[in-house]
Amino acid sequence: MPQSLTNIFIHIIFSTKDRFPLIKQRIEGQLHSYMAGIFKGCDSPAIIIGGTENHVHILCLLSKKYPLSKVIEDVKKSSSKWIKTIDPEYKKFYWQNGYGAFSIGSSGKIATIKYIKNQKEHHRKKTFKEEFLKFLNKYQMKYDERYIWD
Repeated sequence: MPQSLTNIFIHIIFSTKDRFPLIKQRIEGQLHSYMAGIFKGCDSPAIIIGGTENHVHILCLLSKKYPLSKVIEDVKKSSSKWIKTIDPEYKKFYWQNGYGAFSIGSSGKIATIKYIKNQKEHHRKKTFKEEFLKFLNKYQMKYDERYIWD
């Protein structure tokens, strides 16, 4: 086959450093739009970005040209630099070191979009830690909890 075709949906989750509630509602839309631009530049368009004051969820269509780790590195690095320029309040803004990334089949796309849209409602009942551990367990990922929260 002379053509390379991919259709890989990835649900990405990462938090602010130490899960500080830094993503205020007044800048959330700007931040998500900025991040979407970076995803697009990495040939991995974001379908939806959502979250709360201390973390984000992204559903993107992963590029066939760039590895996931490079896409996430670019998004986190660029968005962290950008947010520090919009207000002195964000001078100490950082993302956590790691991330979670979970493959989503085409049949799970709509449910994932709905899940990301409902983050604020969802987190009235569940903390980020509880949610993230649930994902790790659902996807049967091996982990050492001592190293997840650094």
